[in-house]
Amino acid sequence: MVRFLCVAVLGILLTVSVGRAQPVDAPQMSLAALKPGMRGEVWTVFRGTTPESFAVEVTGIVRNALGPGKSLILCQLTDERVQKMGAVAGMSGSPLYIEGKLAGALSYQVQKFETVRYAGFTPISDLLEVGQQSDIAATMAAPQASGVAALQAGQTSDGLQPLSPVFAFGGVAPRVVEWLAPQFKALGLQVSALGGQVDPTAEDPTAATTLRAGDAVAVAVASGDITLAATGTVSYVDGDRVLAFGHPMMGLGTVSLPMARAEIVTILPSNESSLKVANTGAIIGTIDQDRLSAVAGKLGPGPKMIPVEILVDRMAQPPRTLNFMAARHPQLTPLAVGAGAAQAVMGSNDAGFTNGARLQADFIFADNATVSTTALLSGSQGVTQGLGDFTRDVSTLLQNPYAAVFPTAINVRVTPLEENPLTILEFVQLSRNVVTANDTLEVTIGWRDYQGNTGREVVSVPVAADWQGKNLELVVTNGGGLDQLTGRNATIASAQLRGFSAYLDFVRQARSPDGLFVAVVESARLFLDQTTETRELPGSLARIAQRSDQTRYQQRNAFTPLWENHILLGRLVPGVLRKPFQVGD
Repeated sequence: MVRFLCVAVLGILLTVSVGRAQPVDAPQMSLAALKPGMRGEVWTVFRGTTPESFAVEVTGIVRNALGPGKSLILCQLTDERVQKMGAVAGMSGSPLYIEGKLAGALSYQVQKFETVRYAGFTPISDLLEVGQQSDIAATMAAPQASGVAALQAGQTSDGLQPLSPVFAFGGVAPRVVEWLAPQFKALGLQVSALGGQVDPTAEDPTAATTLRAGDAVAVAVASGDITLAATGTVSYVDGDRVLAFGHPMMGLGTVSLPMARAEIVTILPSNESSLKVANTGAIIGTIDQDRLSAVAGKLGPGPKMIPVEILVDRMAQPPRTLNFMAARHPQLTPLAVGAGAAQAVMGSNDAGFTNGARLQADFIFADNATVSTTALLSGSQGVTQGLGDFTRDVSTLLQNPYAAVFPTAINVRVTPLEENPLTILEFVQLSRNVVTANDTLEVTIGWRDYQGNTGREVVSVPVAADWQGKNLELVVTNGGGLDQLTGRNATIASAQLRGFSAYLDFVRQARSPDGLFVAVVESARLFLDQTTETRELPGSLARIAQRSDQTRYQQRNAFTPLWENHILLGRLVPGVLRKPFQVGD
């Protein structure tokens, strides 16, 4: 009897062990074969890198839940571990097996505070549609990152929310992540400071280029001293083709983003939104599709990335550098570069940034074509505003309307300032309101620094002979203010320039953001051929040109600068003051 019982127990243990083994090369289960009450298992990583299963029960199918022909499999989460935490951000894409067949992938949270936990699963047939798009992309030219994000699928009703992957930073201080959060929210994305990087010496080299269904996988935006990645779960692997997430990351369509391994540290349970905390590992492939039902990609070499170096000058200490690789994407790259700059200024124990900093960024394109941008940060109160302006400048440069052209390298230098650059413009006085040609107009400018100390600057304006008989204005403002007054747009339509090289020239022509510009301007009707200006073109010629091409040829009222001078370099001076004067006969 004892021997019989031992054999029986051993048989039960073997049966349980076999039942818990993850299906390999599982056949697919159609929606028609699914019935309420069927029991299934979902495979995902709870901790580390090894997938585990949890139990679910099929409740039914919600037909056309996401649009015509796009249904959801609704399941109750019967496993006690998951019933406590609900569907978790990071479980996106976890494969669902029923009777040993692959039915779908975990993708949607049904409610936030339900007493019995449910989740939505994307049918496997919908995931495979995305895989077909990935196959098509592989036969075409290398995909370029889209410049415009589609509406995030997370913006649905409160009762149905995709388990949107959380973009987690590593190597970035929580204060920096807090500053970045609103910028990610504007793209429909969540961001967390609870991210990290796998110790490269601890990674298994034999597993570095393989994935299986249920494994954790990350879509990386930055990798190196700074990491930024969204972690989900692999749904399906066919050779070197990978499907994951079960819903869109951002809904970008065809992309070219790094695919990386991931290690789960733990799961943080929450009644509202549970979260996997993950470390990002080595890049093992390329994500080329970001669609309604999944993200898809190919194992192997990663996509091209942009090397970013941020050099931080430090008072009485050697410089410090941050080096990382950034994905090539017009919306995400600026956030990665901005995060690096913010970390350099806000996220370390370095002293010396109390008064502010200067950010000089060099963007190097093919054939060594370089464009530089500069931003001044005025003390601790102006840091966040200045960093925001810097990030917007990067966005403007990368979101060009001509081609998906990305820099071959980005170098940023952060230099602490010896004094706060914020300066208040108080008054402007002219020596005379009426002057004569070939005379000199003396302009006295009064200002006050951040400590309240006053200063004056006298500028001599030579009055040109061709100003005679004109009513002019003397304008004192910063570079951005004078650009705006003289009709320079911050953004430009594609038809207004002849190509990307002309666009780079347009960016280079922007006036410096620091100091004051003292300018004599004249109100005029400007005729623009792309960015070439002609003042007071005869109306008949302007009308003929505009009828031939209204996008290329434009007219507008603006000020034309007749003379200008740049003073108070190194100071940040908001505001504008204008003084009219007349040039007599």
